Amino acid sequence: MNERSTPGTERSLMGTEDSDPDAGWLATVMHVAFFVLLCSSLTRYLIVHPGARSTPWVVALAALLSLLYVLGPVLGPRRTPAPGGRTAGPVTWLAAVMGTWLTLVLLAPSFGWCAVPLFYTGLRSLRTRSAILLVSLITACVVAAQVKLRLRFGFDPNLMFAPPAVAAVATAVFVYSQRQADRLRTVITDLVRTRRELAATERREGTLAERQRLSMEIHDTLAQGLSSQQMLLQAADRLWDTDPQAARRHIRTAESIAELNLAEARRFVHGLAPADLADGAGLDDALRSLVEREASDTLRIHFHQDGVPVTVLPERVRSALLRIAQGALANIREHADARSAALTLTYLDDQVVLDIADDGHGFDPADTPGGVRGHGLPAMRVRARRLGGTLTVESAPGEGTVLSAAIPLTSAV
Repeated sequence: MNERSTPGTERSLMGTEDSDPDAGWLATVMHVAFFVLLCSSLTRYLIVHPGARSTPWVVALAALLSLLYVLGPVLGPRRTPAPGGRTAGPVTWLAAVMGTWLTLVLLAPSFGWCAVPLFYTGLRSLRTRSAILLVSLITACVVAAQVKLRLRFGFDPNLMFAPPAVAAVATAVFVYSQRQADRLRTVITDLVRTRRELAATERREGTLAERQRLSMEIHDTLAQGLSSQQMLLQAADRLWDTDPQAARRHIRTAESIAELNLAEARRFVHGLAPADLADGAGLDDALRSLVEREASDTLRIHFHQDGVPVTVLPERVRSALLRIAQGALANIREHADARSAALTLTYLDDQVVLDIADDGHGFDPADTPGGVRGHGLPAMRVRARRLGGTLTVESAPGEGTVLSAAIPLTSAV
């Protein structure tokens, strides 16, 4: 953790109990301890020095110190930190408390026992460096008062070194605790900010993924269906006068395609499987249905299945391969000018492979970066990649095209 994570070294430590509920009990203990020590010191003074001339002053100063302490951290308004880390109010109040206490110690050294609660008050009221200076001053006054009080008994090392040691330990523990709390707050703030950024990123990624899903679904269903309907209606228009029966067949086919597209649109909007895979239909049957619909007088399509079919092929694998087949046949019909095409579904031990071949005019995959053209092939690659698979395209001008999609069964299950 770097220095920026330890702001406690430069800011005031006052108001800790406002931000840390667990600090409330510590403040309560210190307040109670202060009044207990103040009362015991006053009682001792009255017992040891009955009738002393300074007694009225000691009693008055003890009462004033008690009143100042109560009005400051207990009943006084809570502090709102200024840009400098503190306000003039707490410093003025603390100066009055310390001045009253120092006067009491000069008159009655036994009041030096109140130093420990005052350590805590100074540490939480000032910045760390200023608080350490104040603690040093308080400790020096306590040592001086105790040495003056006990001087008649000879030199006592405990009076010289015990108070500074206690003050050092108390200050070190308090400052360490505050810095740890500051580091923890910084970490929590960073975690909250990171969680919000992650949530925003996930929302953006989810939106983009949904857009991509819809674009692929629209391309593989609605766009292809509309293209087929357009060609069928154009053919029907040309044959309307010369061959009404053929024109009507084209219109009925266009109507069936429109009905299927409507069902597909409703299903992909709700994130459901393609209509051909509804009610648990197998991939083989769905591909056969697709071939029957797409075949025409100008394009013969054959379907062949090799290997032992997988008993339970995941729905997302079936959907992806069916969409890839739809996109490939759409490209063949619109771009390849092919007379025939073949779909081969092969079940291997570790993967399922779908090959789509045509005898069209082909193209050079190197003509565009990555060997993709239009929207169809990129969408097919995305579908295969999402399942850990690959999509390869082999083609050359005048030699037809072979598209192969391989999905590993181990990553798809």
